[in-house]
Amino acid sequence: MGLTLYHFLILGAVLFCIGLYGAIAKRNAVAVLMGIEIMLNAVNITLVGFSFFNTVRPYAMYLTGQIFAIFIITVAAAEAAVALAMIIAIYRKRDTVDVGEIDMMKW
Repeated sequence: MGLTLYHFLILGAVLFCIGLYGAIAKRNAVAVLMGIEIMLNAVNITLVGFSFFNTVRPYAMYLTGQIFAIFIITVAAAEAAVALAMIIAIYRKRDTVDVGEIDMMKW
């Protein structure tokens, strides 16, 4: 018995739930970013799983999941770079990375 699509979907769902918990429950901004990255990787796993187990395989559909995963990885890297730069700037100004105390946009 080998891997099936359900294995990929269950792994993706578990990783997404772990990332969602990390993004919602944590108060540290770096931990929230790590939770978001885990959620994006869960989506990558499900996309690659769907692409691999695609039964209708026209020529253009061979690598669709992998191509989407590469785009998601690229966007996640850019998001992480910008978010970490913002966190460093906020830490230098406020001396904290607690998301509850970052209220610069409030009136």
